[in-house]
Amino acid sequence: MTKILIIDDDKGVPATLQLALQSEGHAVAISTDADEGLARAEQGDFDVVIIDLRWGVPGTKRREDKGLELIEQLHRAKPGLPIILMTAYPDTETIIDATKLGALDYITKPGTGEEMDKFVATIGNVARSAHKAARSLAAASGSPSPAALVGKSRAMQAVYKEIGRVAAKPATVLIRGETGTGKELVARALHEYSGRHKEKFVVVNCPAIPASLLESELFGHEAGAFTDAKTRRIGRFEQADRGTIFLDEIGDMDVNLQQKLLRVLQEKTIQRIGGQESFAIDVRVVAATHRDLEAAIQEKRFREDLYYRLNDAVIRLPPLRERPEDVPDLVRHFLRQFRGEVGVSRPTITEDAIKLLQRHAWPGNVRELKNVIHKALLLARGFTITRELVQTARDQIGHSGSTADTAMFARTQSFPDRPLAAFISELLDKAERGERENVQTIVMEAVEQELYGQALRMAENDQTKAAGLLGISRPTMREKLSRYHLLPVKSRPAEPAAV
Repeated sequence: MTKILIIDDDKGVPATLQLALQSEGHAVAISTDADEGLARAEQGDFDVVIIDLRWGVPGTKRREDKGLELIEQLHRAKPGLPIILMTAYPDTETIIDATKLGALDYITKPGTGEEMDKFVATIGNVARSAHKAARSLAAASGSPSPAALVGKSRAMQAVYKEIGRVAAKPATVLIRGETGTGKELVARALHEYSGRHKEKFVVVNCPAIPASLLESELFGHEAGAFTDAKTRRIGRFEQADRGTIFLDEIGDMDVNLQQKLLRVLQEKTIQRIGGQESFAIDVRVVAATHRDLEAAIQEKRFREDLYYRLNDAVIRLPPLRERPEDVPDLVRHFLRQFRGEVGVSRPTITEDAIKLLQRHAWPGNVRELKNVIHKALLLARGFTITRELVQTARDQIGHSGSTADTAMFARTQSFPDRPLAAFISELLDKAERGERENVQTIVMEAVEQELYGQALRMAENDQTKAAGLLGISRPTMREKLSRYHLLPVKSRPAEPAAV
């Protein structure tokens, strides 16, 4: 049962809405006074609050947009509470303003008959979706599920809000964020909180499938369509019919295949390779990418029309470095997740170890943190994970496979001229042959080592002055120097900090 509060000074309409919503099983309360309604919303346990836009000005016949002020105040007091704006005269500017101030969605104030039925259905769907999203937030820090979205920061609350806003709608969703931020988890949440949750959720990792095979993988093929096509193959879109298909790293998809995908999205039909007939499918598409699609469009590597077709709704996932307050919850989540694997019933970690993790930049985001915790848990062998074990685990994972390459670059003693380009070219050649992974991490670490080393030498080993040259904090400077073993012996701290 969803608990709904309506804040509206029009006594007639809220009462009518209350009866209509209660008939659908919702518990509905009404406040016709703005201050009283705001207090009830802040102190109560409502799942959704509906706020009317227009309010009468005492002593006059005028009405003003007081609802926007109420939304802002309530969102500031309870940022996780789903708020819906209700207005008789919606306009783009008001809707944008309401969303910026914290509204989850907006609805048009209904009249009677069909309008009321549509209103009840709409608010019911939004309320259920928002309720589920709120439950996801509440459970995030306690659920041991490996698929849980974890975090209570404002940045993640904004993500949950967007999930709740679009999950129940038929919109195509594009999830954007750096590698390792958890884009697939958001896609799964969109599926779980939609009306398709009982159907299949099909994942396609676009760059993992050779371009020559991806079309068949997506759309299927008929027997005899090409060499080795001995039987009919049902493609991923067909498998996902009535459910959701998640196209991960769509920015890596071949341009020619992008055109075929666009046609599928527009016409909602597919044709197997070698087939003569097209047939309708009902699939919700969620795509994700870590790439700069706008730059790819300029470089003719991504179709602009496909970009806008995927852009019905966009959810941006923040990198872990922008939400360090979520690190403790993530750490506890991973400890619970791995405890069975390592045979430790109640793994523990020290507070200074967690603080060390919070100060790290996490270029690999949540995925990197997960690997570090797993490694540290193995190193601890059943004992408490300490700061030193975290540092060891992070160094082993962060530098694995890249130390020799970083040293190779350091020996060139020239930046940023030809030796850097040659260094990058050699790494890319290795990656193309399958001999090297994580090229970006390797290059960035090498450049950082040279940058911080030169700054320290120019500052004559004065860390504060070196940090000032780079425009960073002294703790960050000290951590980088420690990480790349650039600290003078006398200045090396006993316990290096981390970003």
